[in-house]
Amino acid sequence: MNEVMEYLKACGTFYLATCENDKPHVRPFGAVCEYEGKLYIVTNNQKKVYQQMKKNQKIEICGMHKGTWIRVEGEVTEDTRREARVAMMDDNKTVLSSMYTVDDNLMTVFRFEHGTATIYSFTAEPKVIEL
Repeated sequence: MNEVMEYLKACGTFYLATCENDKPHVRPFGAVCEYEGKLYIVTNNQKKVYQQMKKNQKIEICGMHKGTWIRVEGEVTEDTRREARVAMMDDNKTVLSSMYTVDDNLMTVFRFEHGTATIYSFTAEPKVIEL
């Protein structure tokens, strides 16, 4: 998990894909954290991405760093606990504090229940990490 976290943070911006009906949707994200051994992402509960993840929990993340790229695929579940939002804010205060507060009723976090992260390179075999 540490390697996945470090990689996504090194990317700065990574892209999250959801699906609505038969149409894919991709958008930039930039904040992740690990809480209780799980990978977490954050969003605003007023956005379409939130509704899409609630309806179809299968998502994928993709990012690039120094000539390699990562794909994280799996299923997510919303975690409504305040402690999970605090962990996200503590780990990403610089990025998130201008958009959210922990108790603003907008900030929400999703955790990967299970999934696979694969780090790819043009010169090496893919490295697979189970979440």
